[in-house]
Amino acid sequence: MTEREKMLAGMEYDANDPELLAKLVVTRKALQKFNALPADDLAGMRAILKGLLGRIADDEIAINQPFRCDYGSQISIGRRFFANFNLVILDEATVAIGDDCFIGPNVSIYTACHSVDPQQRNTRREWAEPVTIGDNVWIGGSVTILPGVTIGDNTTIGAGSVVTRDIPANSVAVGNPCKVIRTI
Repeated sequence: MTEREKMLAGMEYDANDPELLAKLVVTRKALQKFNALPADDLAGMRAILKGLLGRIADDEIAINQPFRCDYGSQISIGRRFFANFNLVILDEATVAIGDDCFIGPNVSIYTACHSVDPQQRNTRREWAEPVTIGDNVWIGGSVTILPGVTIGDNTTIGAGSVVTRDIPANSVAVGNPCKVIRTI
């Protein structure tokens, strides 16, 4: 089993694997082109995103520059998606985003996991856990979503929140750690 296959299976893998490092470089080159495009070149941006991301449901996708991700190929985006400036997605595992989602500026979505033991962490072995964001979700500015989290449909995550656990559908959730404050 390759290190990439281990990564995608949620197993521990070697993050210094040459195949993975080469893919990171390819992705960074594509993102460099994306982020350097004129702000009004929406067709050019969509073309790069279609080649980079694993799935885009339609052409009604807008990601403001700059945008960063690790691989891109593990990211799936639904219909009518909008992300503001400085979206960061570390997609060592799948990141599935539903239809009609809005993401504020400076949002980070992480799937990579590292040991809390420094000796083990220094081996550069890690694992990844998927993130799922349902339909009709609004994620406020400067939110951080940690590995393994699912955010249910019709949910709003308040600005500055750190989402450490699943958030159920039809919720408004805020804080660090993010907690449901009301149901809608």
